[in-house]
Amino acid sequence: MTAEYQWALWGVWVVLVTFVVQALVAAMAKGRQPGAIPGKMPPNLSHDSFVFRAHRTFMNSLENSPLFFGTVFLALFMGTSPGWVTGTVWVFALARIAHMVLYYAIATERNPSPRSYFFLLGLVANLVLLGALPFV
Repeated sequence: MTAEYQWALWGVWVVLVTFVVQALVAAMAKGRQPGAIPGKMPPNLSHDSFVFRAHRTFMNSLENSPLFFGTVFLALFMGTSPGWVTGTVWVFALARIAHMVLYYAIATERNPSPRSYFFLLGLVANLVLLGALPFV
């Protein structure tokens, strides 16, 4: 099984590394703030603050990860087509990276923001794989 899903598993690895990077960036950005309290975000922060954006980027990834990992591993256990699994995993992985970069770079309260499209792309990739499980 590992050989046929090798590229999908590498995509999962990329997602995990992305989450680790996000956790480190968020922790370092917050920890550098004067009077930082572990585990507590200052309530006055918003999108104009990199600390807020780094925190929300990581939290958003954590909010998306149960559905993603559940879908991927169910697909692996069900023997879903390696092409479908690999394609959707890599779309999700690249969409999460683009979402992260845009969230770090653009401070906006606008909805939808440029990052929203990559959030949606990752969600669609996940839903496509979830919907395809019984059929491919």
